[in-house]
Amino acid sequence: MAKRSFWAWGMEKDEPTLEQRREKAAALSAQYGVAVEATPVPKIADLNLRKPRISAPPSISAYCSTDTHERAVHSYGRSFTDRIKAFNLQFPNPPDVVAFPRNEHEVERVMHWCWGEGYAVIPYGGGSSTVGGIEPPENFDGVVTIDLGALNQVLEIDELSRSALIQAGVYGPALEDQLRPHGFTLRHFPQSFEFSTLGGWIATRSGGHYATNHTHIDDFVESTRMVTPMGIWESRRLPGSGAGPSPDRLVLGSEGTLGIITEAWMRIQVRPKFRASAGVAFPSFEAGAGGARQVVQSKLWPANCRLLDPDEAATAAGLDGAHALLVIGFESSDLPQGEFMRQAVAIARDAGGTVDDDSIIISDEPGRTTGREGSVGAWRDSFINAPYQRNISTGLGLVEDTLETAVTWDQWPRLDAAVRQAIQEAMDRSCRGGTVTCRFTHVYPDGPAPYFTFAGFGRRGGELEAHQEIKKAASEAIMASGGTITHHHAVGRLHKPWYQEESPDVFLEVLRAAKRRVDDRGVMNPGVLFDP
Repeated sequence: MAKRSFWAWGMEKDEPTLEQRREKAAALSAQYGVAVEATPVPKIADLNLRKPRISAPPSISAYCSTDTHERAVHSYGRSFTDRIKAFNLQFPNPPDVVAFPRNEHEVERVMHWCWGEGYAVIPYGGGSSTVGGIEPPENFDGVVTIDLGALNQVLEIDELSRSALIQAGVYGPALEDQLRPHGFTLRHFPQSFEFSTLGGWIATRSGGHYATNHTHIDDFVESTRMVTPMGIWESRRLPGSGAGPSPDRLVLGSEGTLGIITEAWMRIQVRPKFRASAGVAFPSFEAGAGGARQVVQSKLWPANCRLLDPDEAATAAGLDGAHALLVIGFESSDLPQGEFMRQAVAIARDAGGTVDDDSIIISDEPGRTTGREGSVGAWRDSFINAPYQRNISTGLGLVEDTLETAVTWDQWPRLDAAVRQAIQEAMDRSCRGGTVTCRFTHVYPDGPAPYFTFAGFGRRGGELEAHQEIKKAASEAIMASGGTITHHHAVGRLHKPWYQEESPDVFLEVLRAAKRRVDDRGVMNPGVLFDP
């Protein structure tokens, strides 16, 4: 049976070869003028984990494990720092037990055991957190990670209402595989889609496929069901309601601090049949931002409206390095999309963009593939393969990561300049310089969601310190410029200080009060969102 890699993105079979790492090391040596040596990737046999401090009682032991591989896989997410620590075999605080409940009743049984004994509980979906959302906390006598992977079924489909009852542990590809025979799709595709789950998307307020209109998982949630130490939290299934504060809104983004999401009714849709795509070049990132803003404010609601700055357009889409690229896409299950695309392209052209008519691909015949050719297709391939490419460079000294935010249009130019400057100055101090690029992953009528990528070469063994300095500088620049500390990467432990700065004090007190009411022993994912 295929196993997840305990340090890399993907499965063990996806881990890079020594030859791939040597080729990358040679490229880094040429780029940064330093000698880079490629070492073999670590193996599970190299690990020497702390022995489990606790044992599952006989009543639940049948679906609990203390296996070394399972404990290692469930120790970290897949952030830059997670991968570096795991690559270097740094596992000072692995979970003691990993539980694999097969139904909601078994979830309750494990949770009640932990709550009664005062053991920390870490809900685990796909393990793709990049913000320290699933790391075992310290200062507990025992830590139990509850992996929901066995709760992986679409339980019911309401074709009339176009919604489905889905278990929280289902991975993205398996979810789509179960909806496809019925002609439906959830159509929520975060970059982590391959190794993330419905429950994880809800708990972290994931951002997915749509760049406009339906963007966050929030837009697809009809009702939620969550197991808490004090009982079941389930909302009524409704298309909308004005009855006071929504119980779903407290579940969304709760990151396992209140309970474990076990299932949800989700709004689904008929699979798209009509599609259109185009790539529009702009003379600058600023001009492209104006074009993206005008398209989204026209309320055409393209499914894709992502803007790449000139450097990112060159590396990811094959442009000349002088032009920004606006990727536009439309899709529908019912209506031809040609006229919508023509209107969007006309708006972008009026804003200063240029596009070759031959590169505008309109599928008014059901089933034709769009978005897989030219600069748009090149960008798509780069986006999908990015996590695997970073496996190759792990442990070679490269300090490479992403961070994202959202800000209003009037504040965006100031934020863009401030964040780029903060990252560049931090890389100049901690690395041998480096590069900063940006793209818009989502656009709203009132502002964009900028997504920054940085890469520099740090001191071998000092990657974590360099990354920490860069991340801190960027985060402070984001907050000082009016942005949010995270648009879709979640809070976790990494963003917690700035989340608390961003949130009103009274609201945080209310949230803490809710936490105390459902989890008065403080065992549910301690240290995420706020201090334990």
